[in-house]
Amino acid sequence: MSQPLVEVKKLKKYFPIKKGIFGRTVNFVRAVDGLDFEILEGETLGLVGESGCGKSTTGRTILQLLEPTEGQVIFEGKNIVEMSKRELQQIRKDIQIVFQDPYASIDPRLTVRDVIAEPLEIHKMYTGKEKNKRINELLNDVGLSSYHANRYAHEFSGGQRQRIGIARALALNPRLIVADEPVSALDVSIQSQVITLLQDLQEKYNLTYLFIAHDLSVVKHISDRLGVMYLGKIVEIGDKGTIYNEPLHPYTKSLLSAVPVPDPTVKRERIVLKGDIPSPSNPPAGCTFHPRCSECMEICKTEVPSLKEVNGRLVACHLYN
Repeated sequence: MSQPLVEVKKLKKYFPIKKGIFGRTVNFVRAVDGLDFEILEGETLGLVGESGCGKSTTGRTILQLLEPTEGQVIFEGKNIVEMSKRELQQIRKDIQIVFQDPYASIDPRLTVRDVIAEPLEIHKMYTGKEKNKRINELLNDVGLSSYHANRYAHEFSGGQRQRIGIARALALNPRLIVADEPVSALDVSIQSQVITLLQDLQEKYNLTYLFIAHDLSVVKHISDRLGVMYLGKIVEIGDKGTIYNEPLHPYTKSLLSAVPVPDPTVKRERIVLKGDIPSPSNPPAGCTFHPRCSECMEICKTEVPSLKEVNGRLVACHLYN
């Protein structure tokens, strides 16, 4: 059994809403609202949910690109939330990110060589010929060639730019990579190539992934375990096969019912949710999903369900209490 590489405990990230000429805080956007989960070494944990549920904020808070409001992020037994800037810089070598937009995440003024060399220079890992050799190795690893190193970002397609972003994330030999919707901006044909590339790199470098996405068919292909988020909270988490074959939470059921089935003879009952996702600055009382839930009970309107083990996974739903 693999050991947890990352443990997230009661993680919260609230953004203040300010009004008036004095900028008085009148409310908070509860983007991440008390998450508890772990990522095992060498696995891929998929994190899915509707836009605005807090997936990307979760990834960036784990990386300390955003400072958490509360909670702990334990990486290899150390709470990185409490680290000094110097300690955090050292651990950044082990935790990297692949951003969603390959057009915005690469500096257009730099050549590909400079883009990949930047983290190597900041952490003083390679110099001279060794640095150039390392850059060429990384380009080959992601399916590009060494002659691409002297080109600029605008000379590449979206898929190629994302490969450059992956090469930059790999430069420091990280242990964990947060992949923040890395294929959502790409064509479908290119998506499968990038997913296969990520899987090959995981095997070669023994990487651990937190794979954030809203496309459940993509997550099914790459993930070992699956976490489903709704309005800043995890509502179901467990083994990928268990959740896909037998979803328990009503929200998970509705998400999976929307995944297209490749066989035209197979009919799947579509579960259409009522209304829009509530505002994270004014979430409903009780279970935050209850206004849209077809199986809502009275207890759902007043009591917040906790994550409990049911049939081999954790579910936050009063139906199973």
